[in-house]
Amino acid sequence: MSSPHRSVGVMLPCDLPADDVLPFARRADELGFDSVWVVEDLGHRGGVAQAAVVLASTSRIRVGIGLLPAGSRNVAFAAMEIATLAQLFPGRLDVAVGHGMPAWMRGAGAWPASPLTLLEEYVTAVRQLVRGGRVRNDGRYVRLDGVRLEPSALPSPAPDVLAGVRGPKSLAVSGRVADGTVLAEPAAPAYVREAVGHIAPRRPHRVVAYNVASVDEDPRAALATARPALEWVGEPDWRAQVAALPFGDELAGLRARCSSRAEFARRMPDAWVAELAVAGTREQARARLAALREAGVTDAVLIPAGKDPSAALASLATVL
Repeated sequence: MSSPHRSVGVMLPCDLPADDVLPFARRADELGFDSVWVVEDLGHRGGVAQAAVVLASTSRIRVGIGLLPAGSRNVAFAAMEIATLAQLFPGRLDVAVGHGMPAWMRGAGAWPASPLTLLEEYVTAVRQLVRGGRVRNDGRYVRLDGVRLEPSALPSPAPDVLAGVRGPKSLAVSGRVADGTVLAEPAAPAYVREAVGHIAPRRPHRVVAYNVASVDEDPRAALATARPALEWVGEPDWRAQVAALPFGDELAGLRARCSSRAEFARRMPDAWVAELAVAGTREQARARLAALREAGVTDAVLIPAGKDPSAALASLATVL
């Protein structure tokens, strides 16, 4: 496992037009971002396929998959895919495993009766397999009878296997079995500190934080660009991220009073937007990143806000 470090990466939007995917990744590489993260949202592009083409089309940048739902793939074959990418592109791959969004996973017929049990068994097995272990496990979900990867298929170094989770119990599982934790947006410093307390890692542990981001010489323009990307924050699946904030109850109340996501985003005070995103001038954005590092973040991942994510890359790179 790599040592905890400090890096700034960028997310490749899941709805980016196909013709823009590789130019986006190459531009992120050229601009000096430490990593580019691809997502696997149901109905969009597959995470492993995206990671493969991005790795093959860039020369330096690390590529993270955030995240692979544990219920969607047999653990042995997932480990083979992960090991293959890590072997072909040494030291450039990170992989996060998570529960997946409950509604998506139920729709795909892959939501387990015990998501926590599945996650713990799955992450443990994947980590063992990509490190050359022969795994025998007769768990509730992961059943392996002496499975291992052949020496010719083992990567060196082995990739970090992280858990992309929210909620105290899931965070604690990540702290027990994973190399790091991915915190979905919005990951404000207060939420990061609370999450790190639940993670309570037993060994060096990375904390990857996603955040909507906009950088502009005019701080008001930056906030205006970031605002629409936060329209879903008050919904149930994201309440864990805002509960730790001083205005968490007010935010939930505002969302309950609004008839639409757009109305909610429009009525959020600027101060809330500033707390829920990395948005402002270059100096303000750098200060926000410093606050995230102080809270425990090792890898900050910026989600480009606005109508043209590719065009936003250059302004986001000014914080590097």
